[in-house]
Amino acid sequence: MSIAPLHISPGGLPPPSAAEREHSDRLVAHLVHGIAEAEGWISFADYMRAALYAPGLGYYAAGAHKLGAAGDFVTAPELTPLFGRALSAQLAQVLAQVTGGEIIEVGPGSGGLAADVLTTLAEQDALPAHYLLLEVSPDLRERQRRHLADRIPEFMPQVAWIDSLPECWSGAVIANEVLDAVPVHLVARRNGEWFERGVTVDATVGLVFCDRPLGAGTLRDMAQARFPLAGDYVSELNPAAEALVTTLGLRCDRGLMLFVDYGFPAAEYYHLQRNTGTLMAHHRHRALADPFFYPGLSDLSAHVDFSAMARAGIAAGMNVAGFATQAQFLLASGLLDGLARCGDPEAVPYLHAAKAVHKLTSPAEMGELFKVLALTKGLDIELIGFREGDRSHRL
Repeated sequence: MSIAPLHISPGGLPPPSAAEREHSDRLVAHLVHGIAEAEGWISFADYMRAALYAPGLGYYAAGAHKLGAAGDFVTAPELTPLFGRALSAQLAQVLAQVTGGEIIEVGPGSGGLAADVLTTLAEQDALPAHYLLLEVSPDLRERQRRHLADRIPEFMPQVAWIDSLPECWSGAVIANEVLDAVPVHLVARRNGEWFERGVTVDATVGLVFCDRPLGAGTLRDMAQARFPLAGDYVSELNPAAEALVTTLGLRCDRGLMLFVDYGFPAAEYYHLQRNTGTLMAHHRHRALADPFFYPGLSDLSAHVDFSAMARAGIAAGMNVAGFATQAQFLLASGLLDGLARCGDPEAVPYLHAAKAVHKLTSPAEMGELFKVLALTKGLDIELIGFREGDRSHRL
């Protein structure tokens, strides 16, 4: 068993307040207690689950402001309503094919995307029967409720919050930057031997990585099938995210699942040169290498293996209907048409919108790293977002 501390104190970040430090200390105490009860070791997936979702303590389950310029990261809907407007073109096409279809948004953030989508679909006379928001964080759920009540009070009768996936659904599922936050397992291969990288407690350093031998089983089978054939290697595996996609697919009667996230097809994800994985922390718009940097105050995420998600959907009877970069999908869905409706190109509102469009589509920003995967069941249509630039053959 090897123990490797990973504590990096990035420069330039203001120290947490006393209240923030106290909150993080409570979560660390919760983790230390859990590790002791587990005889000194927990999987990284268990650590990430607690760090993000422990009731009242985890990053998404407590009251810290996470989204927007004042938070730790900005998602596409926070940048501009044009993202939701473009997405709505794809949703409207599907809803026209599914009588009484509903929209389910998994992990709806601030509620901004829901407001943008409902506003746009109302303009097109294409409102869903219901708009369901699946949110596990009580804090975010309340923020979403206030945001939607302020922005779109007329559509609130169609909006509802749910605690778990419906047993059956028809219409569309949206998951924007959701799969990257599903807790991952870390697997390492060293000198031809396999290990699962978990978390233990070092009396001097605190929370640290700790590897233990990985025996036969699902994780080892996944790693052996996906990792490069030779050399030392560390990467993530996410059976929980794959299970989520499969469950959604099995419960789909007819409709579309749309996953927007940063990641790669398997051949790029498990590239020989990407031998330390993709795990990262986010704190105040900084990407950090240390997953133990003030637990509860930092987000944790890993890139998405879109090939694995496609296979998970196919296993549930879904079809891969499209896979494209975010830029290709948004442009095909009318993003620039929405920008053109922003008024005078010399005026400040247009310039702000154009800056956001650039960030969404530029290869140097979100345009290339972010991908869109579409899975369908019972639909015989060519999805408008993938009429050009479809990369399904790369999955």
